[in-house]
Amino acid sequence: MAATDDNPRAPWAIILAAGKGQRMGGEYAKVLLDVAGEPSLRWVVRACRAAGVAQCVLVVGFQGDAVREAMANEPDCVFVEQAEQLGTGHAAAMAEPAFDGQDRDAFVLMGDVPLIQPKSLDQLLQAHRDQGAAATLGTTVLEDPTGYGRIIRDANKRFVEIIEEKDATPEQRAIREMNPSFYCFDSREMFATLNQIDNNNQQGEYYLTDVPALLRAAGKTVALVEAVPGEDVTGINTPAQWDEVIKVMQLRLASEEQS
Repeated sequence: MAATDDNPRAPWAIILAAGKGQRMGGEYAKVLLDVAGEPSLRWVVRACRAAGVAQCVLVVGFQGDAVREAMANEPDCVFVEQAEQLGTGHAAAMAEPAFDGQDRDAFVLMGDVPLIQPKSLDQLLQAHRDQGAAATLGTTVLEDPTGYGRIIRDANKRFVEIIEEKDATPEQRAIREMNPSFYCFDSREMFATLNQIDNNNQQGEYYLTDVPALLRAAGKTVALVEAVPGEDVTGINTPAQWDEVIKVMQLRLASEEQS
């Protein structure tokens, strides 16, 4: 059943929280890993709420019952299930019934990237609306973007596509502007385009990252915003990254206490 809110201009968020986390041992949902006393997913939901998001649609799968239980007391959250983990595009498509045909500005975010900050979401939404975009991508330039999809631009610096690292050529892997998976979409355009993607790639998965290029090919505006600090993009894919995320979050919380 779709949830409703009183402000049709308020953005919604789809937060992908179904993955196993193979490199973390796969025994515990990554989005439930403790970060400074809270599950990773809760920090993402809180950032969304601080950015004015009226409804968070949480896509659960692996250990879905545990995720639902951990987030049961969070207001303005609904749950949808991705029974098979077939990729990020497939996961985002599972959220469509929750929108019940509504056309919303919708963030799509990852539940295992807890360092996301409301100000980055604010910038993303503002650019999305200012440019009348069908999709707006936050980007980050890293000294070492290994492991991330790369942002491909044309000679005029306009968006062309996102190439996942496993599908990239050596020249594309040399690009330092990466995709941290901070998206804002026109929800109706996104869901319609998700029906067009395929899994013809090295992973055999349905990539959400294919959607912006398809929107561009259809003549829609795809905006890029270099709005995401490098510190914020670290996801929890390895024990070392988990340690790094915890340290950054603890420093932020200590700074807030002192201010």
